[in-house]
Amino acid sequence: MMKKGQVYEGVVKRVDFPNKGIVKVGEETCVVKNSLPGQKISLCVNKVRKGKAEGRLVEVLEKSPLECGSPCSHFGLCGGCTYLSIPYEEQLKIKEAQVHKLLSTPLEKQEESYLWEGIKGSPVQFGYRNKMEFSFGDEYKDGPLSLGMHKRGSFYDVVAVTDCKIVDEDYRKILNATLEYFREKKVSYFHRLRHEGFLRHLLVRKAAKTGEILIALVTTSQWPVDKEEAGILVDSYKEMILSLDLDGEIAGILHILNDSVADVVQSDETRILYGQDYFYEELLGLKFRISTFSFFQTNSMGAEVLYDTVRDYVKWADEKSKTVTESGAGSEDKQKGRVVFDLYSGTGTIAQLMAPVAKKVIGVEIVEEAVEAAGKNAALNGLCNCEFIAGDVLKVLDEVEEKPDLIILDPPRDGIHPKALPKIIAYGVEYIVYVSCKPTSLARDLEVFLENGYYVERAVAVDQFPWTANCETVCLLSKL
Repeated sequence: MMKKGQVYEGVVKRVDFPNKGIVKVGEETCVVKNSLPGQKISLCVNKVRKGKAEGRLVEVLEKSPLECGSPCSHFGLCGGCTYLSIPYEEQLKIKEAQVHKLLSTPLEKQEESYLWEGIKGSPVQFGYRNKMEFSFGDEYKDGPLSLGMHKRGSFYDVVAVTDCKIVDEDYRKILNATLEYFREKKVSYFHRLRHEGFLRHLLVRKAAKTGEILIALVTTSQWPVDKEEAGILVDSYKEMILSLDLDGEIAGILHILNDSVADVVQSDETRILYGQDYFYEELLGLKFRISTFSFFQTNSMGAEVLYDTVRDYVKWADEKSKTVTESGAGSEDKQKGRVVFDLYSGTGTIAQLMAPVAKKVIGVEIVEEAVEAAGKNAALNGLCNCEFIAGDVLKVLDEVEEKPDLIILDPPRDGIHPKALPKIIAYGVEYIVYVSCKPTSLARDLEVFLENGYYVERAVAVDQFPWTANCETVCLLSKL
């Protein structure tokens, strides 16, 4: 039996979602995060409970046979990427195995076979992110100002990711210029323990299709100088950003004030320094207006694969249930007359894709800013049969009078609220498409669907986040 505090050596047999290395130590196993399949490592056990051990990675003694180096100088130090040292094809195999394994537990209970379709890769592997939230801080205690991502395993230390490969060159230029500007001005960052300081975050969003860029400097209202000089400081920052030689075009530069003690990016007050507080992106022939805090898939090209998969699953379900009514109306008329619920709808991407094959689409989203953006996006695309409701799905379903013929679910990482699940199931729709960004939450929710007369017909993993531990999954559920 392994003992807490002891150091052992072992080989990583596999990695379970999201980044849990299963390490073989003699006849025992230990879970060690951020290790890769095939690595020989030393580990220190920090927890033993009910015969299960967990440890932290001390040192990689031998690299995995899969590893072939990393294109990023920050890999291993920054907490962003997990698989950057192995080929993309091998990473896809790992993620597919993880998702399939998680779904196998609930699905072994259903008698009907289902179609597992493996994994779809991202069309773009580097420079794919269309949104980054960089943090101000220091790389070590009392060190110089830093701006970037949190160091792996640390809540406080910040790595200046000047060489980050999951964003394009414009992000790196904006990050480097911002860091250099505030270092030169000797401006303080917001200390998370003392709750003192000025600089908090730098939010950058860039559309892959239009090239438009939105930049938001997030600070407290604890001005480092008097208010008049502070205005000059921020205005000078704006001018510096506008002078950068960027491939994309800056749509807006914002100054957001946030005095919350929590380490989150939010706005107490937003000031537009230049341009506007939104930009435009295009997906699958639709145009989307995206504001500062609007939810939008972080990989635009990968999102097209994801949403095209959703569209394909709906089309497949329509073909399978194709019937001719007694009046002779065809299945196309039936589709045109249906009501679709898009629950957790974000900026309404799925809702708008469904609008041409529905009488009405109702989107429900808890973030009011995203709902406002969704309404504007539908109008922008000439769609008049979409209604977007701001509120918690759990409560909104009690208030909506319409009954759905098809439900599409795209919940946040924690999945569907346990009390909302029975309400969704109670509609008894023939088909449900479930889009999940966390397969462990999906597996938990599937247990409930299966217990209530649904079964999975098709499922596929979709990699939206190359090099990281995350993965999307799409499932088509059918009513028995």
